[in-house]
Amino acid sequence: MDTCRMERMRHPSRHMEHMNDSTSNLATSLQRLRAAQQHQPMPDWATRATRLRTLEKMLLDHRDSIVEAIHADFGCRPAEETDLLEIFPSLSAIRHALSHGKRWMKPRRHLADWLFLPARTELRPQPRGVIGIIVPWNYPLYLAVGPLVDALAAGNRAMVKMSEFTPRFSALFAELVADHFKPDEVLAITGNAEVAKAFSALPFDHLLFTGSTSVGHHVMRAAAANLTPVTLELGGKSPAIIGPGARFEHAVERIVFGKLVNAGQTCIAPDYVLLPRAQVDAFIATARKVAAKLY
Repeated sequence: MDTCRMERMRHPSRHMEHMNDSTSNLATSLQRLRAAQQHQPMPDWATRATRLRTLEKMLLDHRDSIVEAIHADFGCRPAEETDLLEIFPSLSAIRHALSHGKRWMKPRRHLADWLFLPARTELRPQPRGVIGIIVPWNYPLYLAVGPLVDALAAGNRAMVKMSEFTPRFSALFAELVADHFKPDEVLAITGNAEVAKAFSALPFDHLLFTGSTSVGHHVMRAAAANLTPVTLELGGKSPAIIGPGARFEHAVERIVFGKLVNAGQTCIAPDYVLLPRAQVDAFIATARKVAAKLY
C-alpha cells in the first residue's frame, strides 16, 4: 500500500477542529498586543530585524516538523513540494525584508504642489499597530509567514488565525510562535469557524484575509463595523492564453505545472486555456505527456 493512502487511513479525522483559543480570549489577547504597541509605537530597525531573524530561525530549526505536519494534514505532500512552495518563499521574503527594511523606514521628501511653494512635503512610514492575519489551508505556512514578514518589517505586532482544516500544522505553528515570540509581539490562534468569525470582528488596525470570495464578503462586513482597513486576497478564475507565435510545448509544460502543483490548490492556478482552435488536439496530447512526466 502506498504511503499516502496509509496516511489517510491512519488519520481519517485530519479536518476535525483543533480549538485552543476560545472567542472570549481573543479580545484580551488583542488588548495585550495593543498595549505593548502603544508602549513602543515606533520600534527601531534593530528591533524589527531581531523579530525577522527570530522568525527565520524558527523556520530553519523546525523545517522537518513543519514538513511532516503539512504532509499529515494534506494526506500526502512530498517534502520537496513543501520546500519549493512554502519554506523557500518564506525564507526569501524574510531575507528580502532584512536587506531592504531599513531603507523602507526612511522618510521620503518631495516638493509640495505649486500652490504651496516653497513648502516641502515629507512621507514618513509608520506602523499601523496590531495586524490581524487570517490564513487559508492550501498554503498554511507561506500565507501565514508572508503577511507576517510584512507586518514585522513595518514595525507592527500581529495576531495570526490559522486554518482549522490543517489542524496538525496549525497547532505546531501556534506552539512554535509561542516558543519564539513574546505573547505581546506575535500570537498564533487556532480554532474553528466560530473563532475565525470572532477574530475577523476584532478592531485590528489592519486585517488581511486570504481565501474564497464568499468568505471574503463576511470578513469585510465584520471589519466594517470597526472601520478596520482590510486587504483581501481572493480566489478567482485564471485563464492562460497561448498565442499563435508561442513556444508551444514550453507553454503547455508551464501551464500544466501551474495547474498541478499543490494539487491545483493555488489561487492563480490556470483554470482554462485559450488558444487557436487548430492547436486544441495538440494541446491535449502535450498536456497528457507533460502530466505523465511530472508524476
